Amino acid sequence: MSKLNFSVNGENKNATRLDVNARQFKIVVDEPAQLGGNDEGANPVEYILAGYAGCINVVGHLVAKELGINIKKLSIEISGDINPARFLGLSFDERAGFLSLHVKLQVDSDSDEQTLNKWLQIVESRCPVNDNLANATPVKLALNQLVSLN
Repeated sequence: MSKLNFSVNGENKNATRLDVNARQFKIVVDEPAQLGGNDEGANPVEYILAGYAGCINVVGHLVAKELGINIKKLSIEISGDINPARFLGLSFDERAGFLSLHVKLQVDSDSDEQTLNKWLQIVESRCPVNDNLANATPVKLALNQLVSLN
């Protein structure tokens, strides 16, 4: 199977807001007021959590269909703590990202616990966002500087 490529692009509107294009969708990324933003959209780490929840939902239903599991309803709650000291440049003792993530799934299904545990293991192993969060992914930042002629 050939690889799929996903991409986004965005432009800042101010120091905290970035308007992002993802295919035909417009996404507003901003910080809450307590982090200096105008609270005009979810912040970057909330989008990570939302993406993770969305991925679990898609893969969860795909795997359920393969296993013959009827999911009547799936609720997903994900939370994680970040120490803002590194992000704010105050300390470099802890990582900038999530210290850990806590995922709670509530599944309304007629399947027994053993079947749902098997389902969960498969979902965890096949969810691309889970894989990105649980394993190091090579990232390369590149800078293209624009030169202003004023």
